[in-house]
Amino acid sequence: MTLRALIFDVDGTLADTEEAHRQAFNGAFREHGLGWEWSQDVYAGLLWVTGGKERIDRYVDSLRVAPAEKGQLKRLVPQIHATKTRIYARLVGMGNVALRPGIVRLIAEARTAGVRLAIASTTTPANLSALVTATLGSAAISWFDAIATGDVVPNKKPAPDIYLKALASLNLPPERCVAFEDSEIGVRAAKGAGLFTVATPTRWSEAQDFGAADVVLPSLGDPDNPLDEASETRIGAKFLGLAQLRALHSTPRNSVRAMEA
Repeated sequence: MTLRALIFDVDGTLADTEEAHRQAFNGAFREHGLGWEWSQDVYAGLLWVTGGKERIDRYVDSLRVAPAEKGQLKRLVPQIHATKTRIYARLVGMGNVALRPGIVRLIAEARTAGVRLAIASTTTPANLSALVTATLGSAAISWFDAIATGDVVPNKKPAPDIYLKALASLNLPPERCVAFEDSEIGVRAAKGAGLFTVATPTRWSEAQDFGAADVVLPSLGDPDNPLDEASETRIGAKFLGLAQLRALHSTPRNSVRAMEA
């Protein structure tokens, strides 16, 4: 079927934001006098939990403290997360986060070709706005015909709910769309919604299982930052453009996976 829309995850997919998120969490912990410090290893483990408030809550669960203190900490989670969101927006606004290779190019190609754009992410609307505004400009939010973020669905990834919400907003069937993800749980969510899915793992997720994805690449690539030889062979080009995406999208999954083998 004709490709009509591209649906992007945000954190890790549009940009490798996780280090900025980690620093923002630690900054919030300091502001609240908690004495917590999430190392990169600790944070990588917490990425299996979808949602910032949920990650803090899971971390509190792991603490060896009295039940009363644990309950008090859990009641503070919304405040801690609000502080973290403010700090993250400041870090992004300072230019500390860049979009991943190929994102600007593919979005521009899609807009020129009349292929619609959408977001499906459990990040907060504030985080999305901060990232898009800082990297693409203040008008860029309007480029996306559907934005499904935060707590607008009852179940977060790996449940497919956020993608089903985006598809409903687009009024398109999954067969006419492609999803872009960077994590195993994100791929599971997109595939659960019936979407052809391109995975571009980051250093935070590269060890995860991407067997369910239709295509796995180190990034989307760019003319001045081309894909490696194996990836070029896989998609037939030095970077993933709309032409390659349409060809892959129309290819049966078993044929795509055979190309990757």
